[in-house]
Amino acid sequence: MNVKTVLILLVLALATIFALVCVLLTRARTPSACQHQPPEQEDTDDGQSLVFADLTPDEMVQVVRYLQGNLGVQLVDASRAKPSDNCIASVDVQVPAKAEVLRFLDGGGARPPREALAVLYFGNQPDPNVTEYVVGPLPRPVYHRDVTVQKYGGKVPYHRRPVTGKEYVDINTLIQRELRKAPRFLAACCESDGTDLAILTTAPRGFKSGDRATWFVLFHNVAGTGYYLLPVGLEVLVEHKDLHVSRWRLRQVFYNGRYFASVEDLESAFTTDLLEVVRMEKPQAEAVLGSMRPRHPPGSPGPLQYEPQGPRYSVRDNYVTFQGWSITFGMNPNSGPRLFDIRYRGERIVYELSLQEALALYGSNCPGGMSTRYLDGSFGIGRFAYELVRGLDCPYTATYVDRHYLVESDTPKTNQNSLCIFEHDAAVPLRRHFSDLQSLYYGGLRKNTLVIRAISTLINYDYIWDFMFHGSGAMEVRVHATGYISSSFFHGRGTDYGNRVGPHTLGTMHLHHIHYKVDLDVAGQLNSLETQDMGYQLMKDPWSMQNTIERLYLRRKRLEREDEAAFPLNSPMPRYVSFASPKPNKWGHPRSYRVQITSFAGEHLPTSSSMERSISWGRYQLAVTRRKEEEPTSTSIYNQNDPWTPTVAFADFIDNDTITNEDLVAWISVGFLHVPHAEDVPNTVTVGNGVGFFLRPYNYFDEDPSVDSPDSIYFSGEQDAGACGSNPLACLPSTAACAPHLPPFHYGGFLNL
Repeated sequence: MNVKTVLILLVLALATIFALVCVLLTRARTPSACQHQPPEQEDTDDGQSLVFADLTPDEMVQVVRYLQGNLGVQLVDASRAKPSDNCIASVDVQVPAKAEVLRFLDGGGARPPREALAVLYFGNQPDPNVTEYVVGPLPRPVYHRDVTVQKYGGKVPYHRRPVTGKEYVDINTLIQRELRKAPRFLAACCESDGTDLAILTTAPRGFKSGDRATWFVLFHNVAGTGYYLLPVGLEVLVEHKDLHVSRWRLRQVFYNGRYFASVEDLESAFTTDLLEVVRMEKPQAEAVLGSMRPRHPPGSPGPLQYEPQGPRYSVRDNYVTFQGWSITFGMNPNSGPRLFDIRYRGERIVYELSLQEALALYGSNCPGGMSTRYLDGSFGIGRFAYELVRGLDCPYTATYVDRHYLVESDTPKTNQNSLCIFEHDAAVPLRRHFSDLQSLYYGGLRKNTLVIRAISTLINYDYIWDFMFHGSGAMEVRVHATGYISSSFFHGRGTDYGNRVGPHTLGTMHLHHIHYKVDLDVAGQLNSLETQDMGYQLMKDPWSMQNTIERLYLRRKRLEREDEAAFPLNSPMPRYVSFASPKPNKWGHPRSYRVQITSFAGEHLPTSSSMERSISWGRYQLAVTRRKEEEPTSTSIYNQNDPWTPTVAFADFIDNDTITNEDLVAWISVGFLHVPHAEDVPNTVTVGNGVGFFLRPYNYFDEDPSVDSPDSIYFSGEQDAGACGSNPLACLPSTAACAPHLPPFHYGGFLNL
């Protein structure tokens, strides 16, 4: 072997060694995958939470089969049913009576039979009506009982039923047929033949019980963007009360401030130059008002929240635990999220916390806008809680849960990943103190919160429903509104009803009102309502009698009856309102939870309105009533289409019963007035558009329970704060030096549409 060959081999060997060293160094710098540790074992549920569980798809199928075989009438699949047919409108779980559940959970009693609540539309009967049946026991039902009269005092009139998807399809067919009678007008006003126009329903549907006539607003429909900002100025009133679709008719037409008896009259006015037409170009997708398409290429990713050692909460079926909290969760297809049996440190604080209704009430100088009072429960707050987008709607590493429902179909549907659960670092201390007097030390605790979230898309609006559980024993309920504003065609004195946000678009003012039920059981079922507020007492100064002082003092009061505990909207309310137990804490005060509301709601409707009783829950920011099994909800899905004779009127709940040492329920209203403005395009932002309430311990404990948190931080000036043994924060560089495992991104939210 010559010298040249040796040198070549030597160079190759050195190069190989250098490459290996580089690889090893690179690997040393690459964080290892995070090693997950299971959360602390605090699961003592033993399947008891399943007493509240939503129905499984198999249970829904069994209920449908039972009803098809045991009612003695022909049932048509609701997705195809005409108004003159019989069909199953929905199937949901029938939650057992509270007394039965508590005997099972607390008293060692038998598990209550599992049952379903089925809503049926009977259009093919001499007396068409809506009937509700309880069906059971599940999973193999053998009985059904009609509970309609028991719940509502009589049969539910057929005209009160919610509008089905099939009914909307038939209405759209009618509108399209009618629009063909005005081809020259449509070409001039909208560069359209009518087939590319979208319709938007309004509600309620008339002026008196029995009416079913709806204004529909027409918009330019541009693929890939929200049509809600593109009104063309045309609105039509459709009469669809008759059970026979062939007898439906278009009763009135509105265009640019004028009313016409028919589409033919509109076309005639145009062709004879008796109509002022606002000529609108057909919008293009790349430049349409309200487009949400990104205008710039992606930048670097923002901060990412992850758990270095895995989630510190545990989810099993419908039951979640987190640092002393245990919560049972579910989803009503109509009214949305519902929680049960909320406990902290093993003690029940809330038996039921559930969304009841979401009202959106509009103003406009167009008929559709001025008559709109959406009661979203009748459309389906839970049903339209679609799949959440990982990394945007919720943290990327959150736990995602599927929800199932059976509405307007004989087949169950699944909204996969439509509820998320995660621990949230609020990036603000829950509590802290830096001591610079006497002794030097720092103590504090991060504000880490468990969040249960769902998001409902109700036509144009998206509502973000949050239920949050804090280390201090407090609960927080919050709703944010986002999505598209609804709009009217801008004409005349439009700015009396909102702001102009586009060439022909009026962002119409509206109210959001959200209603919740909170069945608190504070240190037991029997509670009383106590209020506290401040006052000033003018008195002579005890140490200087020639002077006076305004002494601040506490006014305490125990409310005795429901009428006292119904606090009208926008009226002064005591700053402290608490559910008080007869049991004292260590310091002799009643163990209590305080209701603290954050809301900016406008007046829901004048009480003189013929439809106000249907939303009379909106009269009150807070109303506390004695719990009654026959008052399970503050509203009904039937109120939307007959608000003039409401099936459930919340005002009737307040009948001056005593509320001292009783099982009590808090009914809470939150909301805000929204006057749309330029910055609501393309979407309303969540900043400043969030309201809610807190349930906070008030002398419930002997001290702040978060002192027991393992996340607490304390170090003194005499300690080395950088030492891991003295300060857990100093351990983060090593314990968090790992790369989170991120599952592949997947989205299937469009599959069930």
